[in-house]
Amino acid sequence: MDVHLIDGTYELFRYHFAVPSHLDADGREVGATRGVLGSMIGMLEEGATHIGIATDHVIESFRNELWDDYKDGSGVDPDIANQFGLLEDVLAAAGFCVWPMVEVEADDGLGAAAVKAAALAEVDQVLICTPDKDLAQCVDDDAAIAQYDRRKRLLYDRAGVVEKFGVAPESIPDYLGLVGDTADGFPGLPGWGAKSAATLLSRYVHIEAIPPSVDDWDVKVRGGAKLATTLRENLDLALLFRRIATIELDATTFTDLDELRWTGPTAEFEALAESIDADSALRRIAALAT
Repeated sequence: MDVHLIDGTYELFRYHFAVPSHLDADGREVGATRGVLGSMIGMLEEGATHIGIATDHVIESFRNELWDDYKDGSGVDPDIANQFGLLEDVLAAAGFCVWPMVEVEADDGLGAAAVKAAALAEVDQVLICTPDKDLAQCVDDDAAIAQYDRRKRLLYDRAGVVEKFGVAPESIPDYLGLVGDTADGFPGLPGWGAKSAATLLSRYVHIEAIPPSVDDWDVKVRGGAKLATTLRENLDLALLFRRIATIELDATTFTDLDELRWTGPTAEFEALAESIDADSALRRIAALAT
């Protein structure tokens, strides 16, 4: 069987900008929640059987203690932020396995669940459904874990990660440590871009393995002398950024694979669906549950 792991935070943002605004009877914005619910039901209709959904119940994490400018909830539109709890409740009532992350992030939950599920004999493949760059580090050699962009319908196995980033999955944290990740709020090192980082890491794999002197590099990189100096002078910072970009594979998710199997909605789903005017979702869930 295949296991689908969904980035609930990404999906909430995606649908907030993709579907029309919809207010419930209390004037609360629920459009994105309705959109994500419909999308998850669509996965069931397409044949998915085991689905886990991770959300950032609290946007801040331990990474905010490591880097002051790391992403937090300060700039998030209240219409999105106010739907996190609602989304978790609705999806859980619809029968999905939901992991609201607090001390770690949704990405950590997805990575931890992927590694755990891929180790089970019953699982053929785990699909981490998110375009987030940092999850590419969890893609493995034999395609037991792959990354899938549901919006673009693109599947990334190991070869796909190398083609996209120029480095193998195990070098993704190092790559982000050098080039940064503006979406997450850390800048990388000055002057280091995607091409230079990929060239060096495709040869040396990890940051600390890159020789300190450009004279010892056996690959050519434009502006190499300046890049080498920058790395020497900011090595600790690069390693800190790599730490920030590294997925926490011990995050708490599921205990037993059966927790991920969709078996139908709970008794609370009808009332919750009606509260967000999700009549279509009610009908579709009922058809699947029969």
